[in-house]
Amino acid sequence: MSQTTDREILDLIANPKSLDKGFRMLVKEHQQNLYWQIRKILLNHEDADDVLQNVFIKIFRGLPNFKGDSKLSTWMFRIAYNESMTFLKRKSKIVQINSAEMQDYLVQQLEADVYFTGDDIQMQLQKALVRLPDRQREIFNMRYYDEIKFKDIAEILELSEGAVKSSYHIAAKKIESYLKGD
Repeated sequence: MSQTTDREILDLIANPKSLDKGFRMLVKEHQQNLYWQIRKILLNHEDADDVLQNVFIKIFRGLPNFKGDSKLSTWMFRIAYNESMTFLKRKSKIVQINSAEMQDYLVQQLEADVYFTGDDIQMQLQKALVRLPDRQREIFNMRYYDEIKFKDIAEILELSEGAVKSSYHIAAKKIESYLKGD
C-alpha cells in the first residue's frame, strides 16, 4: 500500500464527517495483512479472528495519537504483535501451562485447525516454528513469509536491526535443525 493512500485514509479519519468512511477504508486495506500476521503467531483461525477485532478497536482508539513517525502499517503491526502476545500470555495463564507446554498446545491447535490447508512439509515447518521462542518466531515469519525488511521489523518490534538479524539467523538454524531431525 502506498504512503499516499495511507495519508488519504488518515486525512479521512481526521475529519469527523468522513471518519467512518476512512476507518472502513483502513480496515479494507489492512485487514488481510493484519489477520495473517496474527494468525502466524496464534496459529488458530478463531483466536486470530478474535484478536484481529481487538486490534482494530485499539487502532481506532489510538489513531488520534498516531504521529506518523513510522509507517501506518508498521504502527498497526506493532499493535497486532502486542495484542497477539498478550492473548498468548492470557491463554497460558487460563490453561495454567508453562511455555514448553504452550508450544505443545499450539501444535495440537494447529493439527486440529480445519482451516490449515498446508501439506505435510508445511505442517512440519509450522511445528518447527512453534518450537521457537515467540520473538524469534515472529521475526522469522515477518522476514520469511512477509518479506519485511530487517529495518522495518526492528521498528515494529522496537529492537535494533542487529538484534533482529541475529534472531532471524538463529531461528533459521533452529528450524533447519528441527527439520533435519537433529
